[in-house]
Amino acid sequence: MADLSFIEDSVAFPEKEEDEEEEEEGVEWGYEEGVEWGLVFPDANGEYQSPINLNSREARYDPSLLDVRLSPNYVVCRDCEVTNDGHTIQVILKSKSVLSGGPLPQGHEFELYEVRFHWGRENQRGSEHTVNFKAFPMELHLIHWNATLFGSIDEAVGKPHGIAIIALFVQIGKEHVGLKAVTEILQDIQYKGKSKTIPCFNPNTLLPDPLLRDYWVYEGSLTIPPCSEGVTWILFRYPLTISQLQGGRQ
Repeated sequence: MADLSFIEDSVAFPEKEEDEEEEEEGVEWGYEEGVEWGLVFPDANGEYQSPINLNSREARYDPSLLDVRLSPNYVVCRDCEVTNDGHTIQVILKSKSVLSGGPLPQGHEFELYEVRFHWGRENQRGSEHTVNFKAFPMELHLIHWNATLFGSIDEAVGKPHGIAIIALFVQIGKEHVGLKAVTEILQDIQYKGKSKTIPCFNPNTLLPDPLLRDYWVYEGSLTIPPCSEGVTWILFRYPLTISQLQGGRQ
């Protein structure tokens, strides 16, 4: 099971009152204290669960990762849907963007499916992963599936080398122009089930390092149910910066 000490405060926006909600298919889950995901989602009992704390002193340098550099081939998405699913904000991408190289299997392309936002109720604690036990205000996930081996993300989940996630830590500071199209409409989708279409979203603006060299890699799982393993995590060392207003703070 994912360690709730890292994620119990990672929420999107408040849900509507119970009598206003529509019934959802599948099993309901949340971040409430004491919730045992492993009782409902067996994969959450696995050995390689995420998120984790990244101890920089214990990380091992792997020069082979530079032999075939991490190579995102992202394209601008037109008319992207931004949705509040009650747990996170999702940007669903319609255009085909792919990721290859680095720690990923040679010759395999991973298609970018969505971008997810995870943040908490306060600026000091919102990220799911921590670095030397330090949390960041927010964490973005660029979720990819192996389009070389599988026909869809549903087929790829839970399979070896099925999913690759780029994680980006976020700190409060200057405005991030690339995220402006998303953050400007957050108040319009502050309740579960709400969505809005934005005219343009460029995933390339989320990559902090042009050379794409400074990152940590480990094998883990999805951080939300069903918590399936087989996920290659790529976590960039240098965080993005957004303004207080973009982070929902006045």
